[in-house]
Amino acid sequence: MAQILSLPKVIFGTSALGNLYVVLDDKTKIEIVRTCMQYPSTQKTIVFDCAGKYGAGLALETLGNCLRTLNVQPENVMISNKLGWYRSDELQNGMEPTFEPGVWRNLKYDAIQKISYDGILQCYEQGNQLLNGYKAELVSVHDPDEYVAGVQSETEKNQRYNDIIEAYRALGELKNAGKVKAIGIGSKDWTMIKRIVNDVNLDWIMIANSITVHDHPRELIIFMEELQQRGIIIINAAVFNGGFLIGENYYNYKLMDPIHDQQLFQWRADFFKLCDKYRIKPAQVCIAFGLNAPGVKSIAVSTTDVDRVKENLDMINVESSLIPAIFWNEMKAQGLIDKNYNYV
Repeated sequence: MAQILSLPKVIFGTSALGNLYVVLDDKTKIEIVRTCMQYPSTQKTIVFDCAGKYGAGLALETLGNCLRTLNVQPENVMISNKLGWYRSDELQNGMEPTFEPGVWRNLKYDAIQKISYDGILQCYEQGNQLLNGYKAELVSVHDPDEYVAGVQSETEKNQRYNDIIEAYRALGELKNAGKVKAIGIGSKDWTMIKRIVNDVNLDWIMIANSITVHDHPRELIIFMEELQQRGIIIINAAVFNGGFLIGENYYNYKLMDPIHDQQLFQWRADFFKLCDKYRIKPAQVCIAFGLNAPGVKSIAVSTTDVDRVKENLDMINVESSLIPAIFWNEMKAQGLIDKNYNYV
């Protein structure tokens, strides 16, 4: 049975602190963290979601420095570190990292994947060092789906899956020793979560890019209902599909082309038109949809804009009932969401 874990409605993503898509100056990064720390929650603790992959450790490093600059006491913040990527060699000026080239900007270091019993512990220790006085209390294996997909043969895939299970054995020992509070998983491919959750005792799962107003497969909904029955907390991440659903150019971290991806752009145009008709902000629809999905206790949101942080928080605090039922009905009628979806 999963551990009883209480999380606020919003968890703050930190990919922007690792220079995802754009480079923010230090002042802006501090203001983003400051705004997050001012979030009016019934819980005292604020939760940040981070990862060694975000800017090859830059997000962890920046988060720790920002919290220290703001004199935040460690007991007033909870940090989730998705483990599996380890800061490695220093990059020469202008060089792209070997992982996700074209996505991260102006990085000083590269990162390598380390998913194994020893490797995950190395990622955990390095992450805490980069956090500079703060420690991760929520830990998980990051992108296990991509790790298994990175090899071709079934033998290699099975070996890599075993690496993941060994990594979770190490995390389980950290939890039993009282070094971390809870263990979870972060994955873009929910079918990998479904596989692992049957082999590992997890407290929470983070589904990324998978349950959004644009994309909500029936098979995933059924799985989420099962997790809800088992008492496993679901965190819904990337409810804007990487920003595309609110007007940005990337969909799930890939740059979209208006001609090649015409169907996707048409969906967004129709979505924006309907939002405008009812005078509802697209972001509000995305957040309400993401929070109301079965078993979801929190959503993880990240932004490069201080004002957008405040705007998103205001939307989360507003009851989703302010979005009229007729809006959702028209979304279904136009084929913008599944007509059989029952959670809006």
